[in-house]
Amino acid sequence: MKSQSRPLSPHLQIYKFTLHMAMSISHRITGVALAVGTIVLMYWLASAAHGKEAYETAASVIGSWFGYLLIFGWSAALFYHLCNGIRHLFWDAGQGFEIEQIKKSGIVVLGAAAALTVLAWILGLAI
Repeated sequence: MKSQSRPLSPHLQIYKFTLHMAMSISHRITGVALAVGTIVLMYWLASAAHGKEAYETAASVIGSWFGYLLIFGWSAALFYHLCNGIRHLFWDAGQGFEIEQIKKSGIVVLGAAAALTVLAWILGLAI
């Protein structure tokens, strides 16, 4: 058989990697991270239902420095996914498709997600 020399779909060799490309990939990754984080949350809730020893074990794991790191990452993913989801709602309504608007809204999403994450942690640690 003779192979056809059809053009390949352009990939990163052709397109310049931009902010909105990175944000699109990050939106998908944070969606997966939220699902995994929800499994950890369910573990914590189930441990409370299984008694004092199970809950103390879960609380010690989640209360460790590694647990805090996971919770911080989960909260950052939550706020990023939320803010970027709102951006997508505007796009679904047909708003914000100009290149400059896409760049500005991307920066707003990153800033809002960072601010919400820091604010949530300040409030959470203060309580």
